[in-house]
Amino acid sequence: MDEMNKRLKMNSREKNILAGTPLMAALGKPALQHMTEIATVVHFEARDILAREGDPAEYFYCVLTGYVRLFRLSRDGREADIRICGPGETFGECLLYLGPAYRYHIQAAETVTVARFELSKLRKLADEDRDIARFIMQSMAAHLVNIMDCVANDRLQTAPQRLAHYLLTSCPQNSTSASIRLPFQKSLLAGKLGLAPEALSRAFSSLKRAGVTVRGRLILINDVGALRQI
Repeated sequence: MDEMNKRLKMNSREKNILAGTPLMAALGKPALQHMTEIATVVHFEARDILAREGDPAEYFYCVLTGYVRLFRLSRDGREADIRICGPGETFGECLLYLGPAYRYHIQAAETVTVARFELSKLRKLADEDRDIARFIMQSMAAHLVNIMDCVANDRLQTAPQRLAHYLLTSCPQNSTSASIRLPFQKSLLAGKLGLAPEALSRAFSSLKRAGVTVRGRLILINDVGALRQI
């Protein structure tokens, strides 16, 4: 990574994104100020590696813009996405207590801006401020619940059902039809849903009977009710 891309101060938009994350929004003003003071804003280009599995764990991250992949590699080089993190989402909280190394590869899926916090400084803040320690624990608990939901969905839902669920959560409430633009490439969506790219393609094909049409990143849903029956 080119450290010349680093900025020591966040602009107002980045501060608002950071303050609006579930972790930060729950903090009082003093704690939020302390967190902001130790944050460093860094830019990465698409496919840049932020850290590799086994590297010494130095930072906890919050995504401000773009998307970040957390993934693992098998011995034969196959990749398995663990999580796709978008704007306002955090990752690496567990390293505050588990360390000392990253347990996954971290890659910019596209051009991204992240706020990163040195774990040593964050650990000191958590020791001194119960609010920060409590809300970090709450964030880790929320991640655990989300992972449990993902595992359950992987075991209980077929690929078309996982895709249908994702599309339905993106539809406007009470809509009977919808037009959705994916915020990222389909390859990233495949990883988010725990599917191989070819499995995602087959899932999209199977949803045609429910009135789902794919035009690049644009997804047209003619009958939301039919999609719910998948």
